[in-house]
Amino acid sequence: MSDLLISVKNICKIYGMGEIEVHALSDVSIDINKGEFIAIMGASGSGKSTFMNIIGCLDRPSKGTFFLDGADVNKLDKNQLAEFRNKKIGFIFQSFNILARTSALENVELPLLYNSSVTNKDRKERAYQALRSVGLGERQYSLPNQLSGGQQQRVAIARALVNEPIVIMADEPTGNLDSRTSYEIMEIFQNLNNKGITIVMVTHEPDIAQFALSNIIFKDGKIIANSPVKDRKFATKELDIIKKQTIVKATA
Repeated sequence: MSDLLISVKNICKIYGMGEIEVHALSDVSIDINKGEFIAIMGASGSGKSTFMNIIGCLDRPSKGTFFLDGADVNKLDKNQLAEFRNKKIGFIFQSFNILARTSALENVELPLLYNSSVTNKDRKERAYQALRSVGLGERQYSLPNQLSGGQQQRVAIARALVNEPIVIMADEPTGNLDSRTSYEIMEIFQNLNNKGITIVMVTHEPDIAQFALSNIIFKDGKIIANSPVKDRKFATKELDIIKKQTIVKATA
């Protein structure tokens, strides 16, 4: 069985702005294997978000081919694409995108509402287990305004996991969080990746990109670098350092 999960060949994305064509992506090709943890970087307008939207099946390329888990995504119609996206991909966003008047458990249940094979009882159990996996089992009935920013992002991660996707797509998942909370989220990501879950993450923070296994850098719609992370950081170690520093300050 092949380890190849995502295969992008000669992808282009062109937006029409009146008589002007804007090439957001230009002839991008890359293969991503199962179990990778990739951080995608680049300046604003470099093409990284456009690339994420395409491999996340939220947008279609203007040219080129895109296979995800062996399926030719370009050949899926709108309804097939929506079902494929719901079953195969878990999304995590910078702004969390959780419903304000809905409990943590109900927010996590949402992707399962579109899965007719899951019963109401199983849906609640799977949602609860997903919350437990990110350390929020005891907060299942809490509303978002009763949770910290880091806890809300954990709810978003649990929601992304509940359908047992083949890949997690994270778009600036630490963008609204402080350093310590960001490291806690990276600790969850590294633990998930250690269990074999593939993660593709967009970030503008070099510090956060060091927690991944490899970095891809975009510029002017093209990949200009794709390499393993040197001196990789481990979130558990970084959090231990912060805890020790906090203890020292408290006793000083």
